[in-house]
Amino acid sequence: MNQEILDKAQKWLDSDVDEQSKEEIRSLMSNEEGLTDAFYKDLEFGTGGLRGIMGIGSNRMNRYTVGIATQGLANYLLSCYPGEEIKVAIAHDSRNNSPFFAETTAGVFSANGIKVYLFDGLRPTPELSFAIRHLGCHSGVVLTASHNPKEYNGYKAYWNDGAQLVPPHDKNVINEVNKITDVSEVKFTADNSLIQPIGAEVDEKYLAEIKKLALSPEAVEAQKDIKIVYSPIHGSGVKLVPPALEQYGFTNVYVVEQQAQPDGNFPTVVYPNPEEKEALTIALEEAEKLQADLVMATDPDADRVGIAVRNLDGNLELLNGNQTGSLLIYYILQRWKERDQFQGNEFVVKTIVTTDLIQRIAESYEVDCYSTLTGFKYIASLIAKLEGEKRYLAGGEESYGYMVSDFVRDKDAVASCAMIAEMYAYAKDNGKSLYEMMIEMYQKYGFYKETLISLTKKGKKGAEEIVQMMADFRNTPPKSFAGSDVVRLVDYQAGISKDLLTGAETPLDYDRSNVLQFFTKDGYKVSARPSGTEPKIKFYISVNAPLPSPGQYEATRNQLDEVIAGIRKDLALD
Repeated sequence: MNQEILDKAQKWLDSDVDEQSKEEIRSLMSNEEGLTDAFYKDLEFGTGGLRGIMGIGSNRMNRYTVGIATQGLANYLLSCYPGEEIKVAIAHDSRNNSPFFAETTAGVFSANGIKVYLFDGLRPTPELSFAIRHLGCHSGVVLTASHNPKEYNGYKAYWNDGAQLVPPHDKNVINEVNKITDVSEVKFTADNSLIQPIGAEVDEKYLAEIKKLALSPEAVEAQKDIKIVYSPIHGSGVKLVPPALEQYGFTNVYVVEQQAQPDGNFPTVVYPNPEEKEALTIALEEAEKLQADLVMATDPDADRVGIAVRNLDGNLELLNGNQTGSLLIYYILQRWKERDQFQGNEFVVKTIVTTDLIQRIAESYEVDCYSTLTGFKYIASLIAKLEGEKRYLAGGEESYGYMVSDFVRDKDAVASCAMIAEMYAYAKDNGKSLYEMMIEMYQKYGFYKETLISLTKKGKKGAEEIVQMMADFRNTPPKSFAGSDVVRLVDYQAGISKDLLTGAETPLDYDRSNVLQFFTKDGYKVSARPSGTEPKIKFYISVNAPLPSPGQYEATRNQLDEVIAGIRKDLALD
């Protein structure tokens, strides 16, 4: 075995970790692969916090890695706010060990003299973001691994604006966490007098803000009995999505019983991810039995939502994140125009790997559209930067995350579910289905079609393969995709956009990020990006063509599918 890994495991055995944990380490000593994966590195406190497989070891989510992360964050808060009463909010989802990790986090903060507001049970991630602002907290933490498989958990850290950490705080917290070299430096003994439970009173305030978003109450009243099937996929959405829909006025909401109980084992799905068709199988079956109009499903921490609507043949069809996000922006801007609410300073936001259709829609309403790096912390940072100057309306990313208004500073599936249902009611009240509204949007702005290819590469070997793949794309960039020449290369890590026809290079006004984008002469876009939260490398493909009339929808879709198939072949990933 690697001596460095053995030495690190021995250091844990010689430390203050509990005896049960030491027994688990000893049992790994005869398992080279298991010991290597558990100790080959420290679980990195990245710019968004921690995420990893649960278990013992420096590269695992456990009491000690959570404790070290919290002690580092506490040390930074104490240095930033000397002499102040520092306050933090803590929430957790339905994952195994999430309540334990939340209590551990609360204990360490309180042991450092920090006031803690701890939710009395599972809550959606967006409500944690709301609570930080509502309670005037300096920071916050939610224990969740979002839509990762059941063996994962995570720790997302937030700053006083309700957004995940951005510069300089992200790097400064990372530095403080990295200074802690032994678990003995973590203050684990809680001061319970500093831990205050919170619950229903914050729920009510959060739901009241969501209700203010309503743009079409008359349409909802007229269509209040549309049949909606909702699944929380064993997660925290069950707590607030049904009440949010009820207060909007929807009376026919069916919660999928088999997936209503919070359960960190996610027994009815392979992945609790609404991006995966399999995760919505039971909800779709229920919707067919009920002949429902709309299906919605949220991930365990209720910050992402996937939907299905009936297509032109009357069959339920899943929409992807780009389609739902574009429809939401289209709907919101249309209603703002119809209600004569525009003041000329509004803006929307998308991420660089999200469909450019949103840009086209925004331009038609003379609304600014910004593109940020992947992650809602960048959207939140932009909102903060423009606060007082411009008004944020909505934003989204292709991975099924959307944020309407800015009282939450992270993607919010609770508010999104309410707005999606309202949008459906508005379309129906205007004599069309939501699917027909989508075709109308394509006819106006162009038919944009996207797909995502995710390759999972687990463990140390997988991480090395991902590094090599990105290096290969940088060193030998593709010349064309589906017969369309690549004319521009954007490298967000190098910070340049290069015109491949002239050789001219333009600097990018973005933070550095390991993302490559290739643009072709026909307007196709291919992006390559290693995931920051999963052992995956992702390839985002976007193609488009005019849609002359609704009657040509199927033919145009087939044409774009053929282009995507050609790009997949050129990527040689299958």
